[in-house]
Amino acid sequence: MTTIAAGEPAPDFELPGDDGKPVRLADFRGRKLVLYFYPKASTPGCALEAHDFNRLLPDFEKAGTAVLGVSADPAKALVKFRSKECLAFPLATDEAHDMLAAYGVWGEKSLYGKTFMGITRATVLIDDEGRIARIWPKVKVAGHAEDVLEAARAL
Repeated sequence: MTTIAAGEPAPDFELPGDDGKPVRLADFRGRKLVLYFYPKASTPGCALEAHDFNRLLPDFEKAGTAVLGVSADPAKALVKFRSKECLAFPLATDEAHDMLAAYGVWGEKSLYGKTFMGITRATVLIDDEGRIARIWPKVKVAGHAEDVLEAARAL
């Protein structure tokens, strides 16, 4: 698994967005960006995390910060998830796992004694120059969006 660190340039990416258009790191140049990685659309923890970021979206916008959720779900699942949960920010998919691997969030996981490949719930805050400002490598959902917002405001 790749390891990224604060202060480094954020790994570049171009991913299919839930609206069918490509989403690129360059699209956010000049703004801060919250990249939050979640394991699977429409699951309870992922829905809760999405709701928290959505609820705080106006505050992120006031802090000059965009929010982008990324998973390995098919684009069709993202469209359904965004619509069902009434999310006001975009989602993107990395079914090939290249960007997920570049950010160090794709790898072997274990659950109930089974090992499998999947996404570690993590968040990366990128500054307005495209550098990694902060990383939350293993996220606990409760209170997380608030912590990320405080970090964004402090940049």
